[in-house]
Amino acid sequence: MENFNPADRIQDLQYFGEFGGVNPSISDSSTYTFLSAKTMFDTFEGNAEGCYLYSRHSSPSNLYLDKALAAMEGTESANVSASGMGAITPTLLQLCGNGDHIVSSRTIYGGTYAFLKNFVPRMGIKTTFVDITKLDVVEAAITPNTKVLYCETVSNPLLEVADIASLAKIAKKHNIKLVVDNTFSPLSVAPAKLGADIVIHSLTKYINGSSDTVGGVTCASQEFINSLKNVNDGASMLLGPTMDSLRSASVMKNMRTLHIRMKQHSHNAMYLANKFEADGIKTVYPGLASHPSHEIYKSMINPEYGFGGMMTIDVGSLDKANALMELMQERNLGYLAVSLGFYKTLFSAPGTSTSSEIPLEEQAEMGLTDGLIRFSIGLDNDIERTYQMMRQCMVELGVL
Repeated sequence: MENFNPADRIQDLQYFGEFGGVNPSISDSSTYTFLSAKTMFDTFEGNAEGCYLYSRHSSPSNLYLDKALAAMEGTESANVSASGMGAITPTLLQLCGNGDHIVSSRTIYGGTYAFLKNFVPRMGIKTTFVDITKLDVVEAAITPNTKVLYCETVSNPLLEVADIASLAKIAKKHNIKLVVDNTFSPLSVAPAKLGADIVIHSLTKYINGSSDTVGGVTCASQEFINSLKNVNDGASMLLGPTMDSLRSASVMKNMRTLHIRMKQHSHNAMYLANKFEADGIKTVYPGLASHPSHEIYKSMINPEYGFGGMMTIDVGSLDKANALMELMQERNLGYLAVSLGFYKTLFSAPGTSTSSEIPLEEQAEMGLTDGLIRFSIGLDNDIERTYQMMRQCMVELGVL
């Protein structure tokens, strides 16, 4: 990580549009012509570099974004998709089949949890959910049939931190693939540089940053990306989670401000976390010394981009959580909405929203309480003003 700055890698990319434009031209075509029948045959066989076949396979616009995201994560290649789940599900299905086994963090995005818990068993794939912070428990869960170790850098919604370097050693020891969802921590953490085999993002969140586009990406070796896009047995090619070229171009433009936005998100979240903790509110944020994995995360991040924009507070009950979120929305402090990475603060009660797929007894076991509010802190210019307004809301409702 010492000599790797992802924002510099993005900055160094330079594309020219078809007529000399500073933005690459958008390839608004679903299919492409060939100068000869042999070239078409070669392309179907995967042998024609630089030729385009059909936009479900690849398109110039998507390949521009692929290259930018691979540069950001420090991987050989990448493949964008129409959603974050459109990256996660083909990746896991490409790696696993009937009789295979996955070891996964227990605290992951609800959609990923539902896919592993309810969907892949239909295909004969089993998953063991573990506390990803307990390395001995992780290793003990690995069996001869295990193919994948899956985690999120910072987990949704409890903000547990995965020790990626240590998990990578375990994965390599057992010859399995470490797949890391890095959605919460772009630029701050580069999982591939810490030993991860595959890095996934929901582009919907921080990377796009304007809550107007759904997208995803798988960053990995050229060999694995080629396997995903193979016309005969590639999960991304055959399942069809293709990103539209216009959306791809939109994400590409927003990537250019990602480094500025991440610094401000992190600055604001750190400020509020310190204030709320000092007020006596149960606050979880990786940048706080009270966070169980603070030192581990501190050693993993590029400090220039901070500890991220995600934090949680616990106000004691679902009724109080709902009342506080409604009042904050009424005061224009943000939106009662799922997702993250927007310029305004977003807040939700994850037990009844983004993690509702997880059974209540399992939520309780992992510490996902009724009063928990997940914040995606926005780009507020005067964060002290925001704090004072939020605090006033808490005082009025008896949270403070």
